[in-house]
Amino acid sequence: MNAQPATTKFAETRARLREAPVTRFSGPQHVFDLLQLSAHLLNETHPGTNGHRQMTIFHHEAATTVLFAFEAGGQLHDHQAKGLITIHILDGALTIEAQSEGAWQTHHLRAQQILVLSPGVLHNVTAQEASRMLLTVHLVKGAPTPQ
Repeated sequence: MNAQPATTKFAETRARLREAPVTRFSGPQHVFDLLQLSAHLLNETHPGTNGHRQMTIFHHEAATTVLFAFEAGGQLHDHQAKGLITIHILDGALTIEAQSEGAWQTHHLRAQQILVLSPGVLHNVTAQEASRMLLTVHLVKGAPTPQ
């Protein structure tokens, strides 16, 4: 008896938006044109979520790099990772609230600034204007598990 792979109604009705990760992330070297990737991201036909779109541009073992494109007012709420996070603002202006020892700190960041957050730090991102950011997560063994 030949078993067919299981599919879901969702998988049948939704075509892949991007090249499969196994192909996208293969090979020993990678060059990314962030302007070209941003244009592709902004021209995708599916709707954004909470005023932003995102694309994982690289993932290998403990490192993941994600490109975000925000509309003015776009938000990413209650986000955290089990690793060290760097947030590099490529253009625009973002307000990032990060929890530290039970209190929130607010960072108003503009193009070419980077914020580094320790593993497990809860944070919120709000775009003050159309903005792009590059988020990189470096997983850390033994880091607190996000809640």
